[in-house]
Amino acid sequence: MPAEAASGAPAFRLAVLDFDGTLADSFGWFCSVLNGVAERYGFRPVEPGEIEDLRGLPAGEIVRRLRVPRWKLPAIAAHMHALAARDIERIRLFPGVPRMLDELAAGGMTLTILSSNTRANVVRVLGVENAARIDRFACGASLFGKARRLERLVARCGVAPAQVLCLGDELRDLDAARSVGCAFGAVAWGYTRAEALAAAGPDFLFPEPGAVAPMLELERSPA
Repeated sequence: MPAEAASGAPAFRLAVLDFDGTLADSFGWFCSVLNGVAERYGFRPVEPGEIEDLRGLPAGEIVRRLRVPRWKLPAIAAHMHALAARDIERIRLFPGVPRMLDELAAGGMTLTILSSNTRANVVRVLGVENAARIDRFACGASLFGKARRLERLVARCGVAPAQVLCLGDELRDLDAARSVGCAFGAVAWGYTRAEALAAAGPDFLFPEPGAVAPMLELERSPA
């Protein structure tokens, strides 16, 4: 369980932030390129009207339903990263994210990013000012390799897992946090539907970026 502050709120010292779907509004772009990637790599395209069903499933089940060969996942990921770099101007931060980052940092939390995307893409979307708020980047994690990367990231930061809050929008983010012993805050604005995240029992379910700091009961650290 997370350490408790005097007020009863968890005393988190480290925030581990997912990128796509949590900080960056990339889902529309992702959907626009997915079927072209399917044709290139030989898996089933997404049918019209199927997207909402897929948004309620864990990543492993989506891979199974679309019949994606697992041995092709590294090549598919690399191709998607290249497409994202090509289309980077179409990907923006969610409204309220810069303020959320500022409030987390002002509340005494060290900010890190753990993402399957590349660091170059992440930094370009964040922009100079927001990227400067991030203490560490752990980018390029494989689709199912986030738990190992999270464990290493937490160890490098020298923080106990109970003092770590992971913020993410997918069930695989929640699974990674639980496997390492970190708290998990699900965001309702990303790739996975909020009701599917809620059913998995996250420690927090944040309805929008502006709700994160208030729900964590963060107070601004003294200058």
